[in-house]
Amino acid sequence: MTEETNVTENMPSMADFESELENSFKKLKEKDMITGTVIGVSETEVTVDLGSYSEGIIKLEELSNDPHFSIKSIQVGDQVSAEVLYEDVEGRIFLSRKNAYDVLSWDALREMLANKTVCNVKIEEAVNSGVITYLNGIRAFIPASQLSLQYIEDLNSFVGTKLDVQVIEVNQEDNRLILSAKMLLKEKALADKNSRISKLQPGLILTGKVETIVPYGAFVNIGEDLTGLVHISQICGRRIKSPKEIIKEGESVTVKILDIKDGKISLSMKAVQENAEILDDAADAAYEYSSGEEASTSLASLLGKFKL
Repeated sequence: MTEETNVTENMPSMADFESELENSFKKLKEKDMITGTVIGVSETEVTVDLGSYSEGIIKLEELSNDPHFSIKSIQVGDQVSAEVLYEDVEGRIFLSRKNAYDVLSWDALREMLANKTVCNVKIEEAVNSGVITYLNGIRAFIPASQLSLQYIEDLNSFVGTKLDVQVIEVNQEDNRLILSAKMLLKEKALADKNSRISKLQPGLILTGKVETIVPYGAFVNIGEDLTGLVHISQICGRRIKSPKEIIKEGESVTVKILDIKDGKISLSMKAVQENAEILDDAADAAYEYSSGEEASTSLASLLGKFKL
């Protein structure tokens, strides 16, 4: 094979350019979605090679909805998607990147909702009953009730801060995007609580404070932000009509963990009292045995006969 033959075989034919030729003569219409390569960036507009009969122009105001967007973030060689707005009398094609971005963003936001995707956003401003941020270039609202696990006194304190959020509502028709930080905070708080609970064991005796008294018992805070229930039947060894006969809110009590199930802690004051009585009986028995000259039974061996 001669060098001339080899060069001829490697030369592109007209068939190789058919697609490019077809695109170059294709008439673009309003609302068409196109993708092109940035070939020029100025302070007021971006020029895009559309592979068509004309270049595309994206004015600064059509680049993004994000108030913090900078045209300097666009570089020559970038691939951009845009929507055709119109073609002027000179044949120039004007485009909107933000319109195309909105379409793509809403699709992505629906996926985030379905997948419960966690996103990090910056709070831009406080408004009535919530705050405003942007996600995927779309203006989003976080209700005050979805900002924290606690009541928020001053919404302005969140402005400028960053939060992990999840999408909880997507409504493109009404341009409505709702986010929540509270859902993630709840999950984290529950995980932390379960971790602390996992360190507890039935039989452990603790000192706690009575938080709330209810007809069926009392809720006792045993520390580490954990609360357990002392059922009315576990308050004392006798039958009572109300827990208030024995205890009052704010009082310190000693309790024994009876059971831990599904994140709920069952406590008993009665079991602690019974343990104390057994120990007292054991101590008395040890004293009686040791008072005789021939006594040989130790307190430890006696205690070993009692099941606590």
